[in-house]
Amino acid sequence: MDLKNYGFLEIDHEKLDATGTPYKVYAELLDSTSQEQFADVLAQPYVTYGALMPDAHAGYTMPIGGVCATNGVIVPQFVGFDIGCGMCAYKTEYTKDEVEDVAEIIYNRIVDTIPLGFSRHKNHQPFKYELPLTDFAKMVLESTGLKQLGTLGGGNHFIEIGYGADEKVWIVIHSGSRGFGHKIASHYMLQAYLLQNPTEGKLERIVADWEERNVKFKEANPEGYEKALKKFTLKQTEEINKKMKIDNIKGIYGLETETELGKAYITDQNFALNFALENRKRMIEVIHTIMNEVTGKTYETAFDNETHFINKNHNHAEYDEVRGEWIHRKGATHASSGMMGVIPGNMRDGSFVVCGKGNSDSLHSSSHGAGRVMSRVKAKKSVSLEAFESSMKGITGTVDMNTLDESPFAYKDIFEVMKLQEDLVEVVEHIKPLINVKDNAKQRY
Repeated sequence: MDLKNYGFLEIDHEKLDATGTPYKVYAELLDSTSQEQFADVLAQPYVTYGALMPDAHAGYTMPIGGVCATNGVIVPQFVGFDIGCGMCAYKTEYTKDEVEDVAEIIYNRIVDTIPLGFSRHKNHQPFKYELPLTDFAKMVLESTGLKQLGTLGGGNHFIEIGYGADEKVWIVIHSGSRGFGHKIASHYMLQAYLLQNPTEGKLERIVADWEERNVKFKEANPEGYEKALKKFTLKQTEEINKKMKIDNIKGIYGLETETELGKAYITDQNFALNFALENRKRMIEVIHTIMNEVTGKTYETAFDNETHFINKNHNHAEYDEVRGEWIHRKGATHASSGMMGVIPGNMRDGSFVVCGKGNSDSLHSSSHGAGRVMSRVKAKKSVSLEAFESSMKGITGTVDMNTLDESPFAYKDIFEVMKLQEDLVEVVEHIKPLINVKDNAKQRY
């Protein structure tokens, strides 16, 4: 694939070198926007190192496929909106033949059972959790998050059922923390911005006005007053978040990790990571149940064996004890030595189970997929449904006009991408798809 035909350019190392921050780029060519974004990331005073994976392309503030280390600062923008978005791969006892013969039935059952896109469950889903979360995150969880557990989402999120070299069937899920994680991310991105632009949010003035109006309430019922103040503050915070459009905010805004706000983001980010994992596991259980019902088998699921169950998210920030710094991965898979991971390709070419090599030049990271070469708008204008259908022969999938932007032609060649990161990961298994489910904008819930 000649990326120059898609507007990708030679890497401007002079611009990147001028930042004075060491870096490594594994992509051969990059679009101009991602190069500008990466230079802006490297120019931040708290960024000590950066890397771009071979699937890198433009994102919001930081390129997707970007990794960086920071000293004393955590940056919500460097994690992104879908906190904990990632991959789960579960190896089943099914064989290729058992599933292939009933692929269409399984596909239809999945589409009818699991909410896709913006759909959600009608009722709150039970969720027992032990991790702490802030009052704001709890409010979001209880208002919308609990209806989104076990739902796929849209865009490039998918459910894939495929087989490996031994013809045993895998269930592969790409999904994240849904609207719950998006609200958490947006909240802290705005809070980081408002720290440097305090007059725009005006939360303190709004709360102060409320306190002045409720002096007698405070004197008469201190406990009730505190509860009401907390509820009012959370509500006003949510209203400010809605009014301020995060996409219009220019610049990079971090949070010092030892501040109250920095600690709050870390707490809620970690909770969202767990939420995203639980989301993927619930879909695997539903899919496995459907496969049992369709085939008449009685296989059970178990998530305690990494040989059969792999989970790796690719949107997170975590503290590195060795470096004493925070590693941010935005569309990049953690690939420490011996660490198992999953890298998807596209609807046609399936996914790769990999083992990390612990390369320090990439901050122990690898790509999170193939990476787009076409925007969604361009793909829908450029790719024909006939070509899409032809490329997906033998695979039961969501192939229609609504998913042209997810056709194999919208992405880089995954096999070329895997070659570019041979120093980062070793391929353990190539999962070839039998079924691929995506949101096709035909909502059922």
